[in-house]
Amino acid sequence: MTSKKSGVPSPESVARANRQRIAFEEGLKAMADIEQQAIAVRQNMARLRTLREAQEANAELTAGAPAPKAKRKKPVSR
Repeated sequence: MTSKKSGVPSPESVARANRQRIAFEEGLKAMADIEQQAIAVRQNMARLRTLREAQEANAELTAGAPAPKAKRKKPVSR
């Protein structure tokens, strides 16, 4: 039976510590990726909002002006 007071970690505890360290590092990378995706989504939403507002402003300007009347063609007599 091995004594726990020897100060030498068991291979199982070393492996477990390595798995925990790797999981922690992967978690940090995943959170960074998620944050980058969230930033990209917010930037795209802002870009689309600006385009929509510009279209709405253009529509309001053109809606106020009367539409040009279409010229009627004269019937051709035969």
